[in-house]
Amino acid sequence: MLAEMPNPKQPRPGRPHLERDNQQWILDYLIKETGRVQHFQGDARGNLPRSVRSHTMIDKHVGQAARRFQAIAEAEDAAGHKLTAMNFFYKACLQFIAAQHVIFENTDEKKLLYASARKCFDNVIERAPYRIEHVDIPWEGTTVSGNLHLCPGDEPKPCAFYVPGCDIAKEQWPRPLENEALQRGMHAFSFDGPGQAEANLRGIKLTADNYERAASAALDYLLTRPEIDSQRIGLYATSFGSFWGLRAAAHDHRFAAIAAPYLSICDKYWLMTEEGPRWKQLFGYLTQATTEQELDAVTDAMTMQGYMDKITCPTLLMVGEYDPRSPIEEVYELFDQLKAPAELWVFADQHHQMTIGGEGVAEFCMDWLQDRFAGKPLKHPGQVLYVEQNGAGPNAANVSLKRHWYE
Repeated sequence: MLAEMPNPKQPRPGRPHLERDNQQWILDYLIKETGRVQHFQGDARGNLPRSVRSHTMIDKHVGQAARRFQAIAEAEDAAGHKLTAMNFFYKACLQFIAAQHVIFENTDEKKLLYASARKCFDNVIERAPYRIEHVDIPWEGTTVSGNLHLCPGDEPKPCAFYVPGCDIAKEQWPRPLENEALQRGMHAFSFDGPGQAEANLRGIKLTADNYERAASAALDYLLTRPEIDSQRIGLYATSFGSFWGLRAAAHDHRFAAIAAPYLSICDKYWLMTEEGPRWKQLFGYLTQATTEQELDAVTDAMTMQGYMDKITCPTLLMVGEYDPRSPIEEVYELFDQLKAPAELWVFADQHHQMTIGGEGVAEFCMDWLQDRFAGKPLKHPGQVLYVEQNGAGPNAANVSLKRHWYE
């Protein structure tokens, strides 16, 4: 069945008519001009094909690109080039995930695109240089799923528990040929909780507090695995996953540490009202709300107020100084509520997708978790590190300990 436009006279679960829908024209223009569907602050063009002129074109044109990658993978596999085939199956998987993500309804097209992503990732699993398992976990009468990337070796090892953002799927980290956890002697578990790909396709509704319960069920499962050191499971929670990850850490004290970059822990007003309109459209689908008022009630209850002081494990927060969804003074207010040993890294003049030396922050997060697993104390407990763009990074001896540029 083809998706229909939302109709205010016929409310449908997941597709409520929103006041912000009247901004779709400017979102379409930005998509055409920037090649991005979000995070428009960066200078570089995004990854969308130049043939994409509006949001409604993304699924088809990105899906076609995914099929090209899949065809290359199959040809290379037939030629006996298994590693090259694996790499292109992975590229195809990522493109299929991006194509299905922009469809805010479980249509036949969305199901086909996600099934294609899963098929490509199954091909990655078969050809990966280490063992990867897709696992299904019973939870509250349904099932949540994850990918367990196992670091070779006989002795139990630490594990990084990945909580992706609201527009990310578990297949997107770690990359099999660039696995930052495995490179440091750690397993990685990537989770699709409520609000994320596999859970969405199963019709699991996102609520204000069900993600942390699902994460606890996943942790129960990981603790049964003899390969995993039960005392050294840390959360790596990115973007909107930082909210879910911190709520999980407040709910379940069995996590040993948490590293949360690209913070999304502030009042959801900023994401739903002042960021681009697609976020509220997306959350209408994730929550299966039938009206804007119903959706507002769920997002209003998504708060870290009253939860920060319940976190007991060492905590790293990372935020861009000008992230539109994370006003810095509100971030400071929440950081000051933490009672656990914690650091906050503020990236000067950066927005949501901060970098260090032009690179992403995953390896820095893995190093930080590894140090906590080794029992090393925090270098700057309770401090804010102001990370300058032209500096040597958060671990430099001369990194600034301040909250504002003018200090």
